[in-house]
Amino acid sequence: MTHPHPLHLLHPQHPQHPLHGRERELRAIEATLDRARGGRGGALVVAGDAGAGRTALLEAAVRAATPAFRTIGTTGVPGETGVPYAGLHRLLRPLAAETARLPPAHRGALGTIRAGTPSAARLVLYTAVCELLSLAARSGPVLCWADDVQWLDQGSLEVLAFAARRVQDEPVAVLFAARDDRDGGDGGDAGALAGIRRLRLAPLDEEASRRVCLDAVPGGGHTAGTGGGDLAEEIVDLACGRPLAIRELAAALTSGQLSGAAPPPRSLPAGSSLRALYRRRHLRLPAGARRLVLMAVAEEWLGAATMARAARADGIGPADLDAARESGLLRFEGEGVAVRNQLVRSSLWADASREERQDAHALLAEALAQEWQRPRRLWHLAAVAGEPDDRLAGELAEAAATSQRAGRYADSWRAWQRAATLTVEHGVRTDRFLAAAGDAWASGRSRRARAMLRQVRPPECDGTRAARAAVLRGQVEVAAGCPATAVPVLRDAAERLAGSDAEAALDALMWASEAADASGDTHAYLEIADRAASLPPAGGARGELMLAHLGGMAAMVRGRHREAAGRLGAAVRLGADIADPAARVWAALAAFALGDGPRTRALAAEAVASARRLGNAPIESYALLVAGRCEALLGHPPAPIAACHDGLRLARATRLHGHAVEQLATLALTAAFNGDAGAANAHLEPLTGTADRRGLTRAAAFGSWAPACLDLAADRPADAAARLRLPGGAGLAHLPARLFAVPHLVEALVRTGDHEGAAHAYERFRGWTDGIGAAAGTGTAPGRDALSRRCRALLAECDAEAEEHFTEALRLHEAAGAVFDLARTELLFGHRLRRGRRPRAARGHLRAALRIFERYGAAPWTAQARAELRAAGETVAPPPAPPAPPVPGRGSGTGGTRGPAPAPRAAANGFGTLTAQQAHIARMAAEGATNREIAARLLLSPRTIDHHLRNVFTRLGIRSRVELARLIR
Repeated sequence: MTHPHPLHLLHPQHPQHPLHGRERELRAIEATLDRARGGRGGALVVAGDAGAGRTALLEAAVRAATPAFRTIGTTGVPGETGVPYAGLHRLLRPLAAETARLPPAHRGALGTIRAGTPSAARLVLYTAVCELLSLAARSGPVLCWADDVQWLDQGSLEVLAFAARRVQDEPVAVLFAARDDRDGGDGGDAGALAGIRRLRLAPLDEEASRRVCLDAVPGGGHTAGTGGGDLAEEIVDLACGRPLAIRELAAALTSGQLSGAAPPPRSLPAGSSLRALYRRRHLRLPAGARRLVLMAVAEEWLGAATMARAARADGIGPADLDAARESGLLRFEGEGVAVRNQLVRSSLWADASREERQDAHALLAEALAQEWQRPRRLWHLAAVAGEPDDRLAGELAEAAATSQRAGRYADSWRAWQRAATLTVEHGVRTDRFLAAAGDAWASGRSRRARAMLRQVRPPECDGTRAARAAVLRGQVEVAAGCPATAVPVLRDAAERLAGSDAEAALDALMWASEAADASGDTHAYLEIADRAASLPPAGGARGELMLAHLGGMAAMVRGRHREAAGRLGAAVRLGADIADPAARVWAALAAFALGDGPRTRALAAEAVASARRLGNAPIESYALLVAGRCEALLGHPPAPIAACHDGLRLARATRLHGHAVEQLATLALTAAFNGDAGAANAHLEPLTGTADRRGLTRAAAFGSWAPACLDLAADRPADAAARLRLPGGAGLAHLPARLFAVPHLVEALVRTGDHEGAAHAYERFRGWTDGIGAAAGTGTAPGRDALSRRCRALLAECDAEAEEHFTEALRLHEAAGAVFDLARTELLFGHRLRRGRRPRAARGHLRAALRIFERYGAAPWTAQARAELRAAGETVAPPPAPPAPPVPGRGSGTGGTRGPAPAPRAAANGFGTLTAQQAHIARMAAEGATNREIAARLLLSPRTIDHHLRNVFTRLGIRSRVELARLIR
């Protein structure tokens, strides 16, 4: 009999039980049920924090199993934890008929449980439950589930676990759901459930949390009054990936919060079950442990020395520390302790009395005795004061300014905020809230920045202050929200600043132009550039750079190439002498527009390093974004992977959603260039939908371009051409991406025989590259000139003309250092020569392409090159077998056995089992680059490069750079 697949009921969009972000867990449940249908049982423990969705997964499993399975279950109840076999008693009730058919010994053992007088021997009882499940499964598969097993009595839990470990040969699936609030991943049930597969529920990621929120919040949580933000985003941030917390927060929203008139919630509602859970845990602690927890809530992270001083001052002993540790409310990190997460922190602080809060602040003010802790000490003293106090506010503002100058934004924004709340005069208070917002933003706390901006109210805010607030609000939206929303905000702010501060107005227009470009609004971009040109002179090199950048980019869009080249060249020259990281990013973009690869890389690397030194997280993220994107389009695949992964980690950690989406798009495109469908699709999956919802047209363009590149790599040129020409395809809504995609479109159209379409597409690209190149001077953009030459070679009707263009393209690729583009051109050249019946000439180019593709691990392109070589009459050796694993303790250069160095274990391509990044570092080292030079190129530290090279030596079985050079040569 064929069973219909039931797991459509588990789909996240099921109308009654939406389960977003639990695909991995649903697949595991599906596999367990499928095995039981086939007569092979199994068991699974679903563990997670309170509110993580364990019960929802069990409910989904029951829905999926019905009606094919017979389902029986039990639930742990706190009041019955001490009652022997209470959980088993509940489980046995539906199985009375099967119990009556058991042998007398087993029937008697279960009968004593049903009668409430358990007296049977343990082994008899345990085997009786196994026989009962086997008997129940004779009429069809059985699903046995147990929820909240942390509250099951010990006897019932041990019986069920015993049975679960013995159902392999029965059509029985056993599912447990256990609360596990410990960082290590093992709850109190771990011993009883040993030997059973444990699946821990991680917090939902931001995208899944948002979908849960959009289901729960009326109207999807979009408001106009949350400081340019999104109510759903505020809820998601507070809920820390707990679906129950999201739903409880959504259910308690007021009409004011929904409309944007009132600020978003700062904690779970008073009637929340999760908040009640945290409150009970806190109240059960000894008095000293409760004070310790509240100190961690107030300070966020307590170092060991501070904790020791506080303990001595308040009589907190080791037993209190142990009790706090066991409560699950704290997490211990090296030499310090912190509250488990923001959800716990906000709940405990909301439930603390005013006296408890003041006691925690006072104790911390005493314990933070070091000079470097002065800003935090003042912050807690101010919290104790409570009432406005200009003297204390002034001291806090001074401490905030000191921290700000040192780049300690995580300290300075809090000090500014507290200083603002203690300040009497409205204007000064507004300035301090603005400073708090700016420093919170610089520290990577976009939610805090928005909260501070909400304190800048129009009655207390003159035009200049309101404009400054709008500029910051717009910057937050560009990186963390929706760039299309930021464009009018920033343009309006620029207008208000134009009469009093031309440089600030120009700065606002620069960020507005970035927002317009990210959202694909070319018309708005040109208007912004024109308005910038009409502003009064800003003065200074930074102002000149911004004007040159905007004017040059606008001129390039309008086809005024000579003007564009002059202005962009000026921006590049100015960028070399300006330390400001944002200005260096804009200079890098200008160099990239000119096709100047070396200056693009140098300026982007300097921008990343400068922002990192300053501690400015959004600018560092922006610099990494630009560095990765430019490097990807310059033809060096490993480098953008390094920059983009670094940028993606930073963007996700700081909730810069726009930057994260753009990094995913660049990673997807880079993987697609290599033909790596698995990696490309893995990056495209979280990108799909998110880019459109946030209006990130540039990212969506890259995300649409990537599948076309995969089609080309898989030798599906017709599919690639269709993708690139469809409305909404690669870059059609974004001008720069549309231009960058032209060489791929030309290749796809030529390979499908549409030479007329290819020639028409190429004209746009040729007008751009030739125009900029002629205006800027020859040799400035060899990479782009090479691609242009490749297009002309593909379009050439005469073989001699094609050979001339291909040969020049190869020379230009080498001059640009675009190794992967070089290999693509070698492959196309070889194909043309073979088709022209010149197989001997073709083989040299195809072999060169094959070597590079193998080095990069580009499997589809390697397969194409091998096929072309075979067609050209060359016998191609099979791909090299993976090398043997390294022998521990040998060949690392850092110790091990003495004697001759082992033979290199590299494959024929010279790189063995190296990762793409290790291979790229190895290649540069073999060419003579120092660790510092490699670090600058890849935007990493020299220490990281040294670490990678040590791993390279170990994997290849060599001990020096000389051996590495010989091996790769």
